[in-house]
Amino acid sequence: MVLTMTAPEIEQNLKTTTRLALVLEYDGTNYFGFQWQANAPTIQGELEKTLEKLTGEKVRLVASSRTDTGVHARGQVVSFETGASLPEEAFIRGLNFYLNEDIAVKSAYRVKDSFRVRSMAISREYSYRILNSQTRSPMVARFAHRIASELDVEAMNKACQALVGIHDFASFASDISDEPGKSTIRQICYAKVERDGELIVFNIRANAFLRHQIRSTAGALVQVGLHKMNEAEFIGILESKKPGLAGPTLLACGLCLMRVNYPCSLEEMR
Repeated sequence: MVLTMTAPEIEQNLKTTTRLALVLEYDGTNYFGFQWQANAPTIQGELEKTLEKLTGEKVRLVASSRTDTGVHARGQVVSFETGASLPEEAFIRGLNFYLNEDIAVKSAYRVKDSFRVRSMAISREYSYRILNSQTRSPMVARFAHRIASELDVEAMNKACQALVGIHDFASFASDISDEPGKSTIRQICYAKVERDGELIVFNIRANAFLRHQIRSTAGALVQVGLHKMNEAEFIGILESKKPGLAGPTLLACGLCLMRVNYPCSLEEMR
């Protein structure tokens, strides 16, 4: 009896690596952003060291969004190739065993080789939290920027609706001189400012963001909330398209990557 294999079965047997996607949560306070740096602690650096401990492999991660120094995440997505045959649950348990307590792997998925964690993302959701209080709060200080003066949330929310749609957001980028020719046009799908007690939360979803765009936008909205800028002036900043015009850029501690959206769930990309 002669056994034959189909082309896909042969290809699968010859394959030595598979692609894995991880969903991460982290407190970015003690890290110089996500991206690997030679002489500074980063989320990518810590995770790659931990993966080597778990699998014996040196891997290079790719992230859906390269968060800056001090920025947090609840739904960062990364991917890498591995020759390890561990089940997804073993990656979750093993990585969380070795990782520092301010980084956690929430879920893991073996995905198709065609999966591209960055280019296939259709939108990213961030929140910026402001503690609107005259006194500091040790319980939230690592995760919110404090503004002592009372903020007019209604005015802030009304102004931020001008962001929705496809616009040139050059005015909200801190510096684009190091990337000449890069487009500053982005599509904002959703923007809203809400109050929850002393916390004011600015939620925004877009196909992608420029460097420091959200923190500069939040800074301009705070000026609206303090009645130091009106809605027309806020729109004027957007329409001027002058790099660095918006702001001030608020502290990184208030910013968190909440979710990365794909055409279908990671479970469906197996």
